[in-house]
Amino acid sequence: MSKVVVVTGAGGVLCSTLAKALAKEGHKIAVLDLRIDAANKVAEEINSEGGTAIAVAANVLEKASLDAAKLAVNNSLGACDILVNGAGGNHPLGTTSNPHLLEKDLLNNSEGFKTFFDLDPKGIEFVFNLNFIGTLLPTQVFAKDMVGRDGCSVLNISSMNAYTPLTKIPAYSGAKAAISNFTQWLAVHFSKVGIRVNALAPGFFLTNQNRTLLTNEDGSLTQRGQQIIDQTPMGRYGKPEDLVSSTLYLCNDSSSFVTGIVIPIDGGFSAYSGI
Repeated sequence: MSKVVVVTGAGGVLCSTLAKALAKEGHKIAVLDLRIDAANKVAEEINSEGGTAIAVAANVLEKASLDAAKLAVNNSLGACDILVNGAGGNHPLGTTSNPHLLEKDLLNNSEGFKTFFDLDPKGIEFVFNLNFIGTLLPTQVFAKDMVGRDGCSVLNISSMNAYTPLTKIPAYSGAKAAISNFTQWLAVHFSKVGIRVNALAPGFFLTNQNRTLLTNEDGSLTQRGQQIIDQTPMGRYGKPEDLVSSTLYLCNDSSSFVTGIVIPIDGGFSAYSGI
């Protein structure tokens, strides 16, 4: 059965893959992104392959923008059946330079060097808002279409950071922990009106946001990138396609009794003690 699927952050590497996979299942896709050029590219690819998609500019941090996006979706495709909250990311202002604090770091005046004590509250706020508020607001707007209807659900994007925080990125780790908690809370809250709420927790996937942190210009791994591979039993980064099967499962009616779960997709990272 064809459904109307809204995907935020759908101009990015991971969520564009999910949008295309859902389109191949026969669903009508609303490709939402702050960057309309990126959204248009994804929608055009879907339509060129026989699918149905529209591109809509939307800022997940502005309710007025989301209200306008919902109107465009409703007018063009119909009521929203499935919402994939894919918008998110990190910011340098919420990141420390080193994984551990050393006393000598307090004397380091190098430009751009940041200890925990130097983290910019505005940077922390940006990361938390983008990930958490950027999930809450689209859900407030689009889930209204779902109330009392069959086969409707919300899919959030958490992270393995939500289970065990990575060094250097406290803002992102905290924000994703909030997403996992919110997923459980919302699943209970929406349980009486027929809306399921679940989440994916990707491990390490190469994207445009983290590529320079994990790989060098020649394609070799950075020190942090190598640490990740060493801690991942399957010995590789995830590919966007690795998220597809779990997405399709959680978004279709075969999971009609599944709500409030977060599925790790991490190549065994969370299972490995390092020894």
